Amino acid sequence: MPNKFHNPKSVVLAGKYALGCEAPPNARLLFVSGQVGLDSKGKLPAGIEAQCENVWKNIGAVLKSGGMGYGDIVKMTTFLTDSRFILANRAVRDKYLKEPYTASTLLIVQGLADPAMLVEIEVTAAKA
Repeated sequence: MPNKFHNPKSVVLAGKYALGCEAPPNARLLFVSGQVGLDSKGKLPAGIEAQCENVWKNIGAVLKSGGMGYGDIVKMTTFLTDSRFILANRAVRDKYLKEPYTASTLLIVQGLADPAMLVEIEVTAAKA
């Protein structure tokens, strides 16, 4: 049984995300810690687009390690340091996530662990 996404018509959906996601009984859950824009050598590129690309590559590597993929993500939380980064973040995210979209929360925060970090994303994945 696959993950089941819930979008009741009585609740406004304001973007590419699901209002709720239900994992099937006995699904394996994988909680991926917040990933930042560091590349595989520990370097942090300048710019939101490059950092977002690295974030999604890092998430993909952790998912693969757990025998899962982007399509198994049921919840994501995105932390951005500036609301001007929303569109760039969405453009990169849309390269990795396809319908049905996951449940999602976006927060604008004052800062992350390193002042040069512009984005952090954590996900939860489920697979039966």
